[in-house]
Amino acid sequence: MARISPATGHYVTVDVGDVRYKVFYLENGTGQPLVCQHTAGCHNHQYRGLVEDEEVTKDYRVIAYDLPRHGKSDPPENREWWKEEYRLTADHYTSFIVALCDELELEQPIFLGSSFGGNVALQLALHHPDRFAAVIPVEAADYSPGFYLDWWQHPQANAAQVCASGVWDLMAPQSPETDRWKTWFYYSQGSEAFKGDLYFYSVDHDLRDKLDQIDGDRCPVFMLTGEYDYLTTPEDGRRTASRIKNAEFLEMKEIGHFPMSENYPVFRKYLLQALETLATRRAKQA
Repeated sequence: MARISPATGHYVTVDVGDVRYKVFYLENGTGQPLVCQHTAGCHNHQYRGLVEDEEVTKDYRVIAYDLPRHGKSDPPENREWWKEEYRLTADHYTSFIVALCDELELEQPIFLGSSFGGNVALQLALHHPDRFAAVIPVEAADYSPGFYLDWWQHPQANAAQVCASGVWDLMAPQSPETDRWKTWFYYSQGSEAFKGDLYFYSVDHDLRDKLDQIDGDRCPVFMLTGEYDYLTTPEDGRRTASRIKNAEFLEMKEIGHFPMSENYPVFRKYLLQALETLATRRAKQA
């Protein structure tokens, strides 16, 4: 018998203002939507463990998409994108996510994002609090400067290997070697978009003076950070959460910056705790 994954893949057309995208996503499960954003320069492969997790998908419709220009999602369909430099901004990023959720007709989704996806989760809680039931920012912080660098794309550098090798030390030594190499492999395919993603991560994303405007009752925030993450450290995550009304923070032991792909069994324990806490909070508010 063929060992076929329960996950299914689809394309959906998403308009963001006057820009049109063909967006690929994987999904599995039923229940409340759990929308998953991969890390910078990568794609939805990172969430395959989550998409196939029966304990999660019995209660949640897990949707893991490829951001445009990543994985199987193309650049814009209706503009000469090759004539302009790709620099992702907070406004476009949040507008795309809301447009995707609207196009898929998702009611009260939970948004889960890691690294630059975790940072945009904070942006969503600030600017679109009523569109999401909650956000789970993973490896996120209010400000992450210093990583928008020219040598991510340089004619004298092998950008694919530079980007991939740059993630190696961000993973915990306890994570299985096969999963660390898979994460490295994922990044060897995403170098063209990596620098543009990091424009959002390190330049355009800055919520240092706006965290007190996020209402953790209106849009609950549950932050998760791996102890081996030195880009956005547990101290960064804890500090950020402490300034958001009723936000929660949990440090994940023996895991690094790419928890969903470098060691999913460890990550899932913390994710299940976050989902349970958020469900309890919703039940009390009902």
